Amino acid sequence: MTDPIRVLIADDQVLLRDSLRLLLDTTPDFTVVGEAGTGREAVELASTQRPDVALMDIRMPDMTGIEATKEICATNGDVRVLILTTFDVDEYVYGALRAGASGFLLKDANAADLLTALRVVAAGDALLAPSVTRRLIAAFGAQPRPSRSFHRTLTGVTDREREILALIARGLSNADIATHLTLSMATVKSHIGRLLTKLNARDRAQLVIVAYETGLVTAAPAGSA
Repeated sequence: MTDPIRVLIADDQVLLRDSLRLLLDTTPDFTVVGEAGTGREAVELASTQRPDVALMDIRMPDMTGIEATKEICATNGDVRVLILTTFDVDEYVYGALRAGASGFLLKDANAADLLTALRVVAAGDALLAPSVTRRLIAAFGAQPRPSRSFHRTLTGVTDREREILALIARGLSNADIATHLTLSMATVKSHIGRLLTKLNARDRAQLVIVAYETGLVTAAPAGSA
């Protein structure tokens, strides 16, 4: 029997925490190992309880979810963070990616989407659906361009890998990329694996950051289709 996915719930709203705990405690392959009402509590519980996934709100007292995410990812590398967001302030989402978050969950998501998101992140994948990535593009476009060289940063990345990296940044899934480039799923996964190694990226979310910060992909002008 597979061990249940261990989840830490971090949100300052007690009612939401109670609802999330009820859902997870009544789903066979999940177990809640702790609840935090502040960012500092989340960091402390992540260290003591070692959850598989920390379900993290962005706006919390004492320490923001972004600050907590950064500390958790820096000190507990095997703990994945899934951000709870309303997307009303996009720069927070960008900051969460930079801090090491593996994905994002909208607060109006249904129960099935929540469980799927937790399973995806717990398995070591990043949750960046096209609808989420489109919102991220606006946030990346608002950031100042880094001074480091595009070519220097992506040195060693092949033309095909650059093409796949750009498609990842646009929100395409592995299946979408395989169809778009007429490649097998195994080949796409192989290319992505090499990208993760070459770019020293933890997961798909960090590949998106690399694609935008190096200038491989740029945000469309405001108001464009």
